[in-house]
Amino acid sequence: MPQLLCLMLLAALYCGNCIAANANDPRPVVQVGFYEFPPYSYSDSQGRPQGAILKLSERLLEHAGYRAQVRSYPSARLYNGLEEGSVHVWPGAPGKVALREHTLESRTTLGEIVLNLYFRRDTLMPRLPEDLKGRGVIVINGYTYWQGINQILEDPALAIQQHRTGTHTAALEMLQRRRGDFLLDYQTPVDQARTRLGMSELPYVELQRIPMKWIVSRHAPGAEALRDALDRAYAELQAAGEDLSLP
Repeated sequence: MPQLLCLMLLAALYCGNCIAANANDPRPVVQVGFYEFPPYSYSDSQGRPQGAILKLSERLLEHAGYRAQVRSYPSARLYNGLEEGSVHVWPGAPGKVALREHTLESRTTLGEIVLNLYFRRDTLMPRLPEDLKGRGVIVINGYTYWQGINQILEDPALAIQQHRTGTHTAALEMLQRRRGDFLLDYQTPVDQARTRLGMSELPYVELQRIPMKWIVSRHAPGAEALRDALDRAYAELQAAGEDLSLP
């Protein structure tokens, strides 16, 4: 009992110190949302946010005079949060039709991600979209694609069979084991997963190059000022010679 009492007192003291520290920090809090997209944004084994784009966002918010609170969401909840304002900022891809009326986009481009269609070496280079007809395409759960890609995937005339899985590693293994003919996935996560598996490079067709920006909810407090502050912070740190590049 004395040990338990000591632990409870220490916990209370720690929480009290945290509350006092937060109360003494005048910086506005920005709720940063992300979904699992390693190496750019992901949760580590202890559930802590990690990844290059999250570190960059925290650095820029700090420089701009804000304090970041970072949280992982499933993609649908992330988009809902941006639509109603519980998520203030998402470092992600612009151009989502459903978010257009509810968000602002930064003028700064943080980097770009590349969407490819991968296939095995014993498969001929596909002509798109006709060679996808009746074939199996492996996709990652929770990922959304742009209108043109979604139209191909859902086209009844093509009758594409979508095989879903939870990780990039599992997707590559499915392709190797012929549980799908093609893999629709992003280049950097695939390269990381391929390295972990000791797999050689795969042939692919590049489908899209997608810029990464800050997507700011119009319902966030001072949304335009927040977007402008992030753009300004990026320009100032870049001019000061700081390395802001992403993988």
